[in-house]
Amino acid sequence: MKLDYNILWVDDRIKERPFQKILGETKGFLLDQYFNCNIIEAEDFIEFVEIFSKKKEFDIIITDYSLNEGTFGSQVIDFIRDSQHNFTEIFFYSANDNVKDVKLFSNNRITFFQLTGGDYKELEDEILAVINQTIKKFQNIVAMRGMIMNEVSNLDAQMLEIVQIYTSKTEHQNIVDRVLDELISFYKEKLEKSEKYKKNNNFGKVLSEPILFSSSQRASAIEEIADSIGITNFINEFRINIIKVRNEFAHAVFVKDDKTGREYFIDKKDGVDFNEDKCKDIRRNINIHKRNLDNLQSKIG
Repeated sequence: MKLDYNILWVDDRIKERPFQKILGETKGFLLDQYFNCNIIEAEDFIEFVEIFSKKKEFDIIITDYSLNEGTFGSQVIDFIRDSQHNFTEIFFYSANDNVKDVKLFSNNRITFFQLTGGDYKELEDEILAVINQTIKKFQNIVAMRGMIMNEVSNLDAQMLEIVQIYTSKTEHQNIVDRVLDELISFYKEKLEKSEKYKKNNNFGKVLSEPILFSSSQRASAIEEIADSIGITNFINEFRINIIKVRNEFAHAVFVKDDKTGREYFIDKKDGVDFNEDKCKDIRRNINIHKRNLDNLQSKIG
């Protein structure tokens, strides 16, 4: 799971209204958590195997246990585990009583739900509850740090790609001037400070200097491109909500409260608490600026 939450749903009645409603509610729930929800539908075991063999990365498989005259559930379990995808969550439901009689050596990451009286609302609630639990597992704060750093690095790489495309097609002296002026100014300042620190033998100041992130220069180039083609300039917000937050997060310290058991990261310099709510806000901003960069990239071809 990254920012994409991938679901494979297998049922020969998947196109019927009750299931389409649950699919819609599931998408809405995940969007509210700032995940991109991708639901792939299948109707039988052959289609399931074909889809899973191609994609393989699913956060949860949801299916009717009783398909194929009651053999489908065990087939799915065997196939997933034989494929060494032991961390894939599986949610089985069935209107038949056979779910209650299923015996497993281990039911880790497998949920069984008995559908009674056609109560699809109860099925919906149970599915959302299980999905929410998978998110909570994922939101172990250490895993969140890795995801956020990875996603922001992807934005960083996309900025470089946009600049390369634009400068290969368009006159770009304004970008050259701005980026090189910033680099000259930056390194001139660093040189002057380093000479001063050496003269005063002040190594403590060296240790406290912030690390240069090339994202800053890339953002400046993106800003020039956005202005030149006349689209809304989003770089100020990008610097604050993406670059600054990434830099803070990169140097945050892991903390565990011995009394409550709570685990989180905190930026000791500014006191920013990277808790679950903060990480949710970061996911929202990553999605916003991913769309901004996609829009800009589409404009320059």
